[in-house]
Amino acid sequence: MNESATEEVLMLRYQEGDRRAFDRLFARLAPLVHGFFVRTFSDPAVADDLLQTTFLNLHRARGRYRRDQKLRPWLFAIAANVRIDELRRRHRVPLAGDAEEVDRALERVSLEQAAPEPLEGAERTTRVRAALADLPDSQRQVIELNRYDGLSFGEIAEALGISEGACKLRAFRGYEVLREKLAPLSETAPERAP
Repeated sequence: MNESATEEVLMLRYQEGDRRAFDRLFARLAPLVHGFFVRTFSDPAVADDLLQTTFLNLHRARGRYRRDQKLRPWLFAIAANVRIDELRRRHRVPLAGDAEEVDRALERVSLEQAAPEPLEGAERTTRVRAALADLPDSQRQVIELNRYDGLSFGEIAEALGISEGACKLRAFRGYEVLREKLAPLSETAPERAP
């Protein structure tokens, strides 16, 4: 099997029954999806379970994957739904609950998670992560998918079922809040040599 095959080609091969194509897809994409869940729940064991659920759902939905689709947005749409289902389950948000109820559930998750002791020299990272965690879920999710998972705004829009303009607006608003919250960090940043 060609080692440089795109994720889309691997998915098409998997649809045709090639088990090795699935193994390669999992090896490529599982770390990204796992990170997506760790950033929400801060528990690697929960992230492991949700990762398995996501790939099980991918397996079940493989017949609906279209040849003209990019795989990552399609997979992250599945992962986003798994994440929302877990939030609803944990915080008893009704299935008919709106985005605001899910945002409130995410706020409770953030408050319930004990902040780990910052590692020496990692205070800046800790503060950035805390500022990111304070954003509304709709903004945080777009920024994380873009910065951490490498999805374009078009791919994120497709994954979340929103317009690309709405996706960019969420990112813009989130980055504005982050700039305000993190301004003191840039004032104390060490000077870099040219």
